[in-house]
Amino acid sequence: MIIVMARTAGEGQIAAVVGKIRAHGLSEHVSRGTERTIIGAVGDERVLSADMFELMDGVERAMRVLKDYRLVAREVHGSDSIVHVRGIPFGGKQLQIIAGPCSVETAGQMDLAAAGIKKAGARLLRGGAFKPRSSPYSFQGLGVAGLDLLQEAGRAHGLPVVTELMDVRQLDTFLEYDVDVIQIGARNMQNFDLLKEVGRINKPVVLKRGMAATVNEWLMAAEYIAAGGNHNIIFCERGVRSFETAYRNMLDVSAIALLKRETHLPVIADPSHAGGKAWMVPALAMSALAAGADGLMIEVHPQPCEALCDADQALNPQEFATLMVQLEILARALGRQL
Repeated sequence: MIIVMARTAGEGQIAAVVGKIRAHGLSEHVSRGTERTIIGAVGDERVLSADMFELMDGVERAMRVLKDYRLVAREVHGSDSIVHVRGIPFGGKQLQIIAGPCSVETAGQMDLAAAGIKKAGARLLRGGAFKPRSSPYSFQGLGVAGLDLLQEAGRAHGLPVVTELMDVRQLDTFLEYDVDVIQIGARNMQNFDLLKEVGRINKPVVLKRGMAATVNEWLMAAEYIAAGGNHNIIFCERGVRSFETAYRNMLDVSAIALLKRETHLPVIADPSHAGGKAWMVPALAMSALAAGADGLMIEVHPQPCEALCDADQALNPQEFATLMVQLEILARALGRQL
């Protein structure tokens, strides 16, 4: 922590700041310049906050030296971390594609979806059993029955499964069904009780960015999970809300590049939720990989026109297969593998 004193600060005010630093078990380093006195708090600054000093007489401003998100920050873990899902690595040279329908509907739908995405080259199956919907009258998912169908399709085709956890009370059920990857959706990115609970288990977590969350808030949400002991975190950029109404969300490609610099953890993107239209998915998917994403989460439905959720943004199996060919060419150009 660095405390910058006002130009008019007196010795008594400087001594008061030093006294507060010492009271919290830290030592001080005082640098006296011609215009300002700067005081550095030396030690574990997590016990201090900027507000503690900025309200004191004679203090101009206070700022942290280290980032609040220490466990997920690259500065404390220089090399890229690899998160493994049943032997499938997220991070490093290999790109991973998670694909499947927005929601689990029927056994036949899930079997066709799993067969189609595996044939095209995807290695994980997604599907929502519990659905957070804007309207209480929209399809809310099949619940536990949906977990059954998702796992049946995944195991039948050798695909680990990814599905969204909405409520702390559902966690034991997810563990009972041995869900391979737990997704924390955009609406729950700052559900801190939920983040703490998934932090205490040893399951990979896909943490989606909130609809209006800053990158710092997103990183701090991940820190909640890591602080609980679970470092198997995969960030997922899914677009943020903007003033534009022509598409669903604005895919923040800049955030992908920034996150790859700020954190050692893998980062993927969801172009389906960003664009909201199937025809936009290929362009957004390729731009995300070009920005440094370690993989993608793409909605694929055997018959998108019959989907009960997000029909407009789902690719059919043939469209997905075509996209996978394009992504493979791009991956090679980027020096990575699909």
